[in-house]
Amino acid sequence: MTQPTPPLFTIPIPPLGPHPGGTIVATEPAPAVYLLTITSPPDNRLTTASCTALLDALDMIQCGGYPPGVLVTTSGVPKFYSNGLDLEHALSTEGFLPGVLFRLFHRLLTYPMPTIALLPGHAFAAGLMLAMHHDYRVMSPSKGYACVNELDFGVPLKPAMSSIFRIKLSPQTYRTLVLEAHRFGGAAAVEAGIVDRLGGLDEVLKLVEERKLMTKGKTGIYGLLKAEMYRESLALLSAEGHADGEKRERELVAAEERRREEGERRVQGLREQEKAKL
Repeated sequence: MTQPTPPLFTIPIPPLGPHPGGTIVATEPAPAVYLLTITSPPDNRLTTASCTALLDALDMIQCGGYPPGVLVTTSGVPKFYSNGLDLEHALSTEGFLPGVLFRLFHRLLTYPMPTIALLPGHAFAAGLMLAMHHDYRVMSPSKGYACVNELDFGVPLKPAMSSIFRIKLSPQTYRTLVLEAHRFGGAAAVEAGIVDRLGGLDEVLKLVEERKLMTKGKTGIYGLLKAEMYRESLALLSAEGHADGEKRERELVAAEERRREEGERRVQGLREQEKAKL
């Protein structure tokens, strides 16, 4: 079993609206394995405050004099890794998606050392997206679900949100996640390729050792290799990509509305023809 270690540093998460705030505590459970424990009760929602704090913590690890190693994020809230966005905050805060959330996703996707998301509980919607922007994922074998449940509350996925699932998962898993809002428990998530293995911090450290992840960031090109691997997602995460995606979404909505109106007219005509035959 790993033993508790003293903090390297603590980043506060300021209160924001109904969210009481919290902390991101950095520890080093093994040499150059940097564990960021996010505690923002009750369910680690992704807000401007929590995302900015996590960006600050990522900068501290990379630029604070620590040697390259492996970055791990997890939750100090046992039930949740993250329950996703506070929708009211996300929709009412100008520039939140491209300037805050997508900036965080971009940072993780190009981080210059291996990254692992340790999921002790639920990872829903944007919470699962956050985990997917890590290189590896380890999930509790007995607690929590991985789920993209936008279908349930009627919010479409933005292109930048959808692309990471399309790139990293099989078409069958992508379909089940998005079009069925299926909840994957630990074993099913491994089978579907959403997570790499089951366990806790000890299993994370085994993964680091088995894949020799400690040395991967030392040459300085790890982030560049990922930037090429995931260039489609990175383009969509940019401000320009987001603006293009918003334009495309408006066009799709307008086209669907036109199709619906035309369909209603055609159905009305068909019904009148049917009545005339009687």
